[in-house]
Amino acid sequence: MRLIIAAALILGLAACSRASDGPGKDARTIDCALGGSAQFEKHCWVETDSANGRKVLVVRAPDGSFRRFIAVDDGRGAVPADGSEDATAQWVGGGKLQVTVGSDRYLFPAAVKPEDAAKR
Repeated sequence: MRLIIAAALILGLAACSRASDGPGKDARTIDCALGGSAQFEKHCWVETDSANGRKVLVVRAPDGSFRRFIAVDDGRGAVPADGSEDATAQWVGGGKLQVTVGSDRYLFPAAVKPEDAAKR
């Protein structure tokens, strides 16, 4: 019984330490304002993955929390991959797309596509 408890504790600690390991080698930093903060004062990491032929963005916060988004090209920029909260997106200038989910905001580098690009 003690061996099972010790093994569970070791596995739990290993899982907790993963969040503090930092971003993966291909991660990029973006600005984020978490928990309703008025200013973008945190730096989050974004890792790109794919699932079912779609581009998935995994945004990791400095505290170890994360959100997953699916990149879309219908003008919204990104939609949450899981969870019940919807995302809103708006262009904020300087090649940045602000995506808001709940009380968290993320600034993704992005380019506005020409309107005729969707017709091709």
